[in-house]
Amino acid sequence: MTRTVAEKRAAFRALHEAGCFVLPNPWDLGSARLLQHLGFSALASTSAGFAWTAGRPDYAVTRDDVLAHLSALCAAVDLPVNADYEAGFAPDPEGVARNVARAIGTGVAGLSIEDRDGTPSGLHDLGFAVERIRAARAAIDASGEDVVLVARTEGLLIDPQALSPAIDKLVAFAEAGADCLYAPGVRGREAIAAMVRAVAPKPLNVLVMDPGQRMADLAELGVRRISVGGSLARIGWGAVLAAAERMRAGSFEDLAGAAPARRLNDVFGP
Repeated sequence: MTRTVAEKRAAFRALHEAGCFVLPNPWDLGSARLLQHLGFSALASTSAGFAWTAGRPDYAVTRDDVLAHLSALCAAVDLPVNADYEAGFAPDPEGVARNVARAIGTGVAGLSIEDRDGTPSGLHDLGFAVERIRAARAAIDASGEDVVLVARTEGLLIDPQALSPAIDKLVAFAEAGADCLYAPGVRGREAIAAMVRAVAPKPLNVLVMDPGQRMADLAELGVRRISVGGSLARIGWGAVLAAAERMRAGSFEDLAGAAPARRLNDVFGP
């Protein structure tokens, strides 16, 4: 079955209306097709994972790099793709709006805009961050396309104790027209439940940062969607690093854990 862009977007919107789903993050076309083969219902890009494939650190790829990557991802799979669109690749609301319009043209079913201001630990203040989300909302509305707008604050990644400011921002983003809210770094049942309540009835995305977390527990708290950011990419890089370090030391034992070529060829075959 080959779905149109409109069908992918409608399916993605429906996923946000009830229940809880896992949104894994591929970093290239092969990982995207593998995740589709495994039966996931939607995918999300990862800025860090993509940057590493280009031999760059996170936040070191350009807008045009990301647009080309998103176009390729959307064309490679029959699943909705949510774009990690960083901070919209512009500081001002007008620039964010222009760049959101460009992202819509890649075929994405959703996109996230974060509140980083371009410095290592700086965030846009609440009022300006809200203006940027309003601009993204207006760009989507003007396009006439049903693209899910995800508004995210990075505050908890900078200060894990800053729960109240993070919730305040998410509530303001929801009022500004965001369809889904996201504060990577939120941890603990009470904090997650408080965030779910604050943004309700709009859905909350939670980034898994504790390997001991379970989907059932997050669903019980009211979380609508779950993502893993660059973690799948880091698992791959971690395996290669460990195997290569042992190889340099003279041992090839790690090659025994490689995925069978036949299975990979079956996944990527016609």
